[in-house]
Amino acid sequence: MRKSLGLLVLAGALMTLGACSTTTEQKAASGAVAGAVVAGPVGAAVGGAAGAVVGKVQEESSKPHS
Repeated sequence: MRKSLGLLVLAGALMTLGACSTTTEQKAASGAVAGAVVAGPVGAAVGGAAGAVVGKVQEESSKPHS
């Protein structure tokens, strides 16, 4: 139960902080901070990776398709 709640909080924090960032680096940093708060060093690594992926996906989706 506690693990599920932690993951839910992490997901919410990532979405909230991800909306504030504009670059991939900012999204990765925000994810790492949110992950560290919830799950320590492992959470920081996972949050940073998730933030980087979200940043890349958003960059790719904002490019015009040719």
